[in-house]
Amino acid sequence: MSNDLAGVWEVALSDGVHRIEFEHGTTTGKRVISVDGKEILRRDWMFKLVGKETFSVGQSDTKATINIDAVSGFAYEYTLEINGKSLKKYMENRSKVTSTWVLNLDGIDCRVVLEKDTMDVWCNGERIETAGEFVDDGTETHFTLGDHNCCVKAVSSGKRRDGIIHTLLVDGTEIAECTE
Repeated sequence: MSNDLAGVWEVALSDGVHRIEFEHGTTTGKRVISVDGKEILRRDWMFKLVGKETFSVGQSDTKATINIDAVSGFAYEYTLEINGKSLKKYMENRSKVTSTWVLNLDGIDCRVVLEKDTMDVWCNGERIETAGEFVDDGTETHFTLGDHNCCVKAVSSGKRRDGIIHTLLVDGTEIAECTE
């Protein structure tokens, strides 16, 4: 990256946390976007210094847009939108539709993500094969990580406001959910 680095964002998606870097050369008109250290877009000699650049992030090709706005004189403001929402709004909404657990199994750090709407389970960027079943108090989604038996239990909280509580069990031990 050059000294034209204008913005850096960390975006947590189901397939992992992605680092987005944006370079803006206000004298050369250059725009460069890198995702996870890999350059994905480069424009040189752009005469219009404000505007937006849209690109995709992650395995699910999530839509991202960097907005470039003039604040005053030659000062610029850079904002990142994910799926049409500000990064802050996107992350707030994401915490409602996913559950995330971070754990260490056999010396390997694992980031397990449950997409509540589809009940898809991801681990370190890979969608995991699962088997779901209905049980007396809710549902259980079974899968394996290495030699470990895992299960996401979904049970009603009994309170409408709290909704369904999702719990990850690894070899019968409950893992605490993390906030991203």
